[in-house]
Amino acid sequence: MSTKTLLPRVEAIVIGASAGGVEALLTILGPLRTGFVLPIVVVLHLPDERRSHLAEVFERRVAMPVVEVRDKTPIEAGTLYFAGPGYHLSVEQERVFSLSLEDRVHYSRPAIDYLFESAADVFGQGLAAVLLTGANRDGAAGMAHVHQRGGLTIVQDPLDAQVATMPLAALDSHQPDHILPIRGIGRLLVELERIAC
Repeated sequence: MSTKTLLPRVEAIVIGASAGGVEALLTILGPLRTGFVLPIVVVLHLPDERRSHLAEVFERRVAMPVVEVRDKTPIEAGTLYFAGPGYHLSVEQERVFSLSLEDRVHYSRPAIDYLFESAADVFGQGLAAVLLTGANRDGAAGMAHVHQRGGLTIVQDPLDAQVATMPLAALDSHQPDHILPIRGIGRLLVELERIAC
């Protein structure tokens, strides 16, 4: 379901996921073409007591550079960024990343809300936010903030999600621009990139 017929020109994409998120992300990101121009920033809930292997897993499966974010890493076009375990990830006005050890949000660090809200403040109408499968309410407030700042909001159809709690929480917080099954989200990202070129 879509409420916006014309897609905006976006500068960045942020994605949040939790339980079932790796499979969902591979479905969305795997088909993206070599040379995809938009930066994509992902928060996936992970245990913070061990090292993440997300960058290694995804660099073998996607056609774009993959980076686990370090503090003050600049945001570059055509790069897939992952938040590391144990740190909140935010975007600063200079379009660099910032890591913090602030309190957990919805029992999570990194928290999706933290990324979505900061990215919305920086990119405004130039941001597309995607919320996928997950088992808590993280991301719902962030999606509402993206919407308030004029960004594009995309929620995985709860009937299509491995765990529907997170998409349902987003639907409770605001009416997203698009509610789509996972493959439809992948097609929408391709279209957003085409418009951005």
